[in-house]
Amino acid sequence: MCGITGWIDWEQDLTRPAAMATLASMTASLAHRGPDADGCWHCRHAAFGHRRLAVIDPAGGAQPMIRRRGGGQGQAYVITYNGELYNTAEVRAELEARGETFRTHCDTEVVLAAYMVWGPACVERFNGIFAIGIWDGPQQRLFLARDRMGVKPLFYTERPDQGAALLFASELKALLRHPAVPAELDREGLAEVLIMGPSRTPGHGIFRGVKELRPGHALLHDRSGTRLYPYWQLQSHAHPDDVAATADTVRDLLLDAIERQLVSDVPICTLLSGGLDSSTISAVAARALRRDGKPELDTYSVDFVGSNEHFPGNQYYTNPDAPFVQRMVEEIGSHHHAVIFDTPEQVAHLPAAALYRDHPGMADIDASLLLFCREIKRGATVALSGECADEVFGGYPWFHRRELVEADGFPWIRMVPERAALLSPEVRAAIAPEAYVERRYREACAEVPRLLADNPSEARMRELLYLCLTRFMPTLLDRKDRMSMASGLEVRVPFCDHRLVEYVWNIPWAMKCDAGTGEPAAKGILRRALAGVLPEDVRLRRKSPYPKTHNPSFLYATRAWAQEVVEDPASPVRAFLDMGAVREAIRTDAATLAPAWFGQTMGAAQWFAYVAMTDAWMREYGVFVR
Repeated sequence: MCGITGWIDWEQDLTRPAAMATLASMTASLAHRGPDADGCWHCRHAAFGHRRLAVIDPAGGAQPMIRRRGGGQGQAYVITYNGELYNTAEVRAELEARGETFRTHCDTEVVLAAYMVWGPACVERFNGIFAIGIWDGPQQRLFLARDRMGVKPLFYTERPDQGAALLFASELKALLRHPAVPAELDREGLAEVLIMGPSRTPGHGIFRGVKELRPGHALLHDRSGTRLYPYWQLQSHAHPDDVAATADTVRDLLLDAIERQLVSDVPICTLLSGGLDSSTISAVAARALRRDGKPELDTYSVDFVGSNEHFPGNQYYTNPDAPFVQRMVEEIGSHHHAVIFDTPEQVAHLPAAALYRDHPGMADIDASLLLFCREIKRGATVALSGECADEVFGGYPWFHRRELVEADGFPWIRMVPERAALLSPEVRAAIAPEAYVERRYREACAEVPRLLADNPSEARMRELLYLCLTRFMPTLLDRKDRMSMASGLEVRVPFCDHRLVEYVWNIPWAMKCDAGTGEPAAKGILRRALAGVLPEDVRLRRKSPYPKTHNPSFLYATRAWAQEVVEDPASPVRAFLDMGAVREAIRTDAATLAPAWFGQTMGAAQWFAYVAMTDAWMREYGVFVR
């Protein structure tokens, strides 16, 4: 993977030294995403920057990459690209049949050539994860596109009155390096940080005037303005297959996605928790590597000091991972690496996690993943992860508990009134927390591609699945991308293969829960599809979330840190809080914040961490509110 950035200006010359220095600064801010190489390209009205993580064709894939028609001296087509195409061979063969020739073996050149032949419609042919910026010299226009699921990030802003018709970048920090983009929050940005929490609204770039290119969308920008449009959307239709055929199709699509994503010219591994999703990926990967005569698979798991002693054994964390990890390692014969962290390491890395994410995130869930990815990077450059299976197949508790299904609102954004009560009266009046969340929820529901044949129950489950795919899943994908790319590690997510997502989207809910055991089960159709692929005890294991520390020392440490922050007169976050209510929460271990206020994993300790992370983020970025 890589880091990309660019700048379009129709009035000023971007080859002037000041503009080149600004672009170099923007590019340098993304060095963690691409530690292997960097490059900048300039013409009068466009400038691109790139940081490279070499995965395919390390010797030949330098960027920004330039092609011209017929290899001559005509207007240039230039690309800065962050991504991986899993159907490169097929697209390349189709282009070669049309007379295109290639000087490299990397997918970057294939993407650029595809644009030159098919124009913006090229993305419809791609199977992969990507954020693309292309300068079309002959048309004098910029083309931006993002993969269908939003695995790779892309942000942009238009500042025509400040010397930048359009700026784009993989991460917000690169945009903030441009003098036209201050770290300013308006009311919506403040609501996103303080109330939506880690689940930023898709399309929202936190800072005033900054936008996110949404998954499955493309953008064209020229002198006449900007056109934004979706090139892919979920489509609802009747499902044609019976249970047996459905399970067969799910298995075929998933196994094909996993094997496609094993392509790499650098060391590759899998993340293994012993759960259904990561075990499937690891088992298929190990088998494919053996078949192809490649070295044994490296697998990695994460755990925490005191995990056995403090494991809660509740409805969410049903059983520890370690025994199931060992079961799978023995089953598939992988070379396993068990990574273990302690509380002080996690707490120490909370500020870094916020800065790599460009806003406060999922507290210890982010920090532990950041540490985990750093350890993995010691031995691999590419990893496959089981992320997103729960969104695609409906595995979360809120799909299977009646009171959560029937609740009106995002099932992972909880206790809004209680959290709002910890904000200052002025902030509550400015952002109207409950109304803001309600508005965002109604907007999401209005997007659902309905099917008239659905009964009310099926329609509600379709709605919940859509909310998860388009609102919750982006939070986890953003976390995975930022924490992994902070170490120059590329993480791939086979469950996000758009062919699989499209197919599973239209499987009726009752069939999604059919595990072939006579009883409904979470992700039942996936379990049925994996019969014979996994050991039975792993195939039927109940879901347990991403591992986290349950050591009470984390609560004590984050509470002490939050208290230090809110008692510091220089703390920028104090202005947003009701100090009396916050002091009372700290004094009582924030009992009013339990159970979890976000998802199923963020309770009192994580709220304390979130406050402190917000403080660290505001200080580092110079965030101000207007």
